[in-house]
Amino acid sequence: MANFVADTQVHGYSVGVEQRAWGRFFFSLCLLLLTLCPSLYAQTKKARELYDQSIRLFGERKASEAIPFMEQSVKEDPNFLDAHLKLGQLYEFRKQYEPAITAYRNAIRLQPDSPTSGAAYQALSTILLRLGRYSEALPYLEKFQTLFPPQSVQAKRVSRQLETARFAQEALQHPQAVEPKPLSSVLQTTPSQYFPVLTADEQTLVFTALKPEGDEDLMVATFNGEVWSPPTSLSPNINTPENEGTASLSADGRTLVFTACQGRKGYGSCDLYMSRKTGSDWSAPENLGAAINSRYYESQPALSADGRQLYFISDRPGGKGHRDIWRSDFGADGNWAEPVNLGAPVNTSLNEASPFIHPNGQSLFFASDGHIGMGGYDLFVTDNGASGWSAPTNLGYPINNSEDQASLFVSANGKRAYYSYEEQKDGVSQKSRLYTFDLPETLRDRVKPVSYLKGIVADSKTKNPLAATVELVDLKTNQVVSKVQADAQTGQYTAVLPSGGEYALYVSVPGYLFKSLSFDFTQKIKGDGMSLSVPLEPVIAGTSANETLNNLFFESGRYDLAEKSRTELDRLSTFLQANPAVRIEISGHTDDKGDAAANLTLSQKRAQSVVTYLTKAGIEPGRIKAVGYGKTRPIVPNTTDENRAMNRRIEWRVM
Repeated sequence: MANFVADTQVHGYSVGVEQRAWGRFFFSLCLLLLTLCPSLYAQTKKARELYDQSIRLFGERKASEAIPFMEQSVKEDPNFLDAHLKLGQLYEFRKQYEPAITAYRNAIRLQPDSPTSGAAYQALSTILLRLGRYSEALPYLEKFQTLFPPQSVQAKRVSRQLETARFAQEALQHPQAVEPKPLSSVLQTTPSQYFPVLTADEQTLVFTALKPEGDEDLMVATFNGEVWSPPTSLSPNINTPENEGTASLSADGRTLVFTACQGRKGYGSCDLYMSRKTGSDWSAPENLGAAINSRYYESQPALSADGRQLYFISDRPGGKGHRDIWRSDFGADGNWAEPVNLGAPVNTSLNEASPFIHPNGQSLFFASDGHIGMGGYDLFVTDNGASGWSAPTNLGYPINNSEDQASLFVSANGKRAYYSYEEQKDGVSQKSRLYTFDLPETLRDRVKPVSYLKGIVADSKTKNPLAATVELVDLKTNQVVSKVQADAQTGQYTAVLPSGGEYALYVSVPGYLFKSLSFDFTQKIKGDGMSLSVPLEPVIAGTSANETLNNLFFESGRYDLAEKSRTELDRLSTFLQANPAVRIEISGHTDDKGDAAANLTLSQKRAQSVVTYLTKAGIEPGRIKAVGYGKTRPIVPNTTDENRAMNRRIEWRVM
């Protein structure tokens, strides 16, 4: 996937153009090597003439015609080291790796202990590593290293290649239990597909497609539970005759960030753009502005689940290496903050690529050629904790191999992964396809799964969809951990529910009573999705139905409010302050266990505790009434512990 990951434009941008550019570069490099490196040994006149003729033909861009003359040159003089070296370079240029390996080995045999064989050692080792033949590369690398002083730049480079070969051998001996397979043949409508991203429910897929004419577009497909639909263009507002690619989606699939490198007015060589979906239409893309984009390179975005954090790749100044991962937060003022470099241990002195932040907000997957791996770009994972980012972990073989890997996407529940795989033939990349695999247990244990809640928010009476705000609040810290908007046309929403805590979910629209939901994920969860449509009651005196305050907590038999109830109480106080003409009733309810009179008293005192908190928060006492109903108004039969828990509640309604 080198053509894609290392590309100076978009991932996979105009592969034909990229390959031609690389061809020109490699041709010039080889021509320089062929013409400036003098013959290292005396040879017959015939051998020299054949050698010179091969060089001339290669200079005329006739590599295939040059090879037979160089082959004849080494036959004429088998000790002609430089001819063996040039023959290997010609074969390598033509991507004929096996004869190139033979030619380099022949060059080394002539002078195995001489620095003059250094180019052959380097080329041979590089090819063997690229082909994943690590055990064959090791002895050559070990010998090659002895040709340089231990602390020299050359010795350090060889030492890194040795680390790669040894790491890869160990990885091959301890493979991950994964079986990558093509996602679906129905998606293969263009020569290559790459950079897959999905919604939290894994029912919508967006990916970059390379067309025969070299144009890149963003495509979308949907999953009905059994098969994928044929892909279609994401939107005429987004795709153009130029190139669009490397997209990222929010969990609800309604916020998109993508890369464009030409055809749009921007700040640098590649810029990031955002589009939002309302109903079935995507808005005209907007450049993310000077805070995110610079006169340098910005690409390969990764949105957090709620679309409020953005990770991306840039080569702007201030980084640790050439291309680094940067992060920006979306502020309350509606602007993206100045990006921050992730720094060590994530970024290296070389290149990082294709970041993906898991919906849990902690696990960051990315590609790198700076961390030790199996060669080229490998995939890694790091976790963000109290002490910062952890040391990245290589995902192992066969997820990684000797080729470049990039653009990994892991499902919200942590069970599946999607990525683009370079299908090979004789060591040469043919095309990129979308693949998937089940995440092995070793990685499932590493990635905290998250659940998601999706549904439709609508007016309880008219059934019209509402553009509600859906907020998730950590009850321990009283901090908003995610905030999403329901679709203004459809009322659809998707909210990610993280594991490892107790959370309050609030659904609110001005002019309506807010809906309060409670989720306890302190125990390990499976990451299953849930569907919940939310009818909201309009604020109309005397006609509003009762709403349960699901995030008020009392000890059994007590009426003093637990500290984590502050989130709910503050939310209710804010509602009353925003609606100064509204008067409400707070009602307490119990289950059927215990003495009826005692339950009635307890329910009254619990309701009064809420009223007392609100009056201390500045709400006029005359606007709030406390009522206790004891066990007299159950909402479900008191037949199970779960039902009794539902009946023990505090409700509110507009009077």
